[in-house]
Amino acid sequence: MTGQSIGIDVGLKSLITLSDGQQIEPPKLLRRSENKLAKQQRCLSQKKKGSNNRNKQRIKVAKLHRKIRNQRQDFAHKVSRELVNAYDLIVFEKLQIQNMVKNHHLAKSISDAGWYQLIQFTKHKAEYAGKVVELVDPKNTTQNCSNCGNKVPKSLSVRTHKCPYCDLEMDRDVNAAINILNLSTVGTTDRACGLTDIGQGNEAGSSFFAV
Repeated sequence: MTGQSIGIDVGLKSLITLSDGQQIEPPKLLRRSENKLAKQQRCLSQKKKGSNNRNKQRIKVAKLHRKIRNQRQDFAHKVSRELVNAYDLIVFEKLQIQNMVKNHHLAKSISDAGWYQLIQFTKHKAEYAGKVVELVDPKNTTQNCSNCGNKVPKSLSVRTHKCPYCDLEMDRDVNAAINILNLSTVGTTDRACGLTDIGQGNEAGSSFFAV
């Protein structure tokens, strides 16, 4: 046991942002393979239905989809393992991902990020290791100041949290991650990983991620 706890904000700019300032970028596996996948799918559409060539091409497309799926799964396994190794309490926001993917502008990016898979893998590994994963209501975690608690409205394009009440300034996702940690109802671990005096998130120490 490490005696450490962490809050985690998931996103598209960074796959996850931790309350200690660490961030890890999404792998964007589907985005990187889009051109190759589109080419293979065009070839499939040009093959005569019922022909051997069409069946061979269908298998090629399926293999490419499977490769992307396996890469995403492997990435989620590695990140979840690092989280469970480092922390006893891991607090995620409880997201309605099924509703979020209804936004056609974000659906592909959300699916490619694999948030649900990452959270599920972390939960399973934590249970096996005798650790805790908690899901909390994310309402206002981005808007509220993690230091003084006042609401500081900001649009999605604003990437820095600047509180006019207590002068706290930090990456908006780090601020959200600290709020997520502070919403935890599990009070048995050290909250030292939630910072309120750092500047931009990536300045907070070295990353534990080995992925």
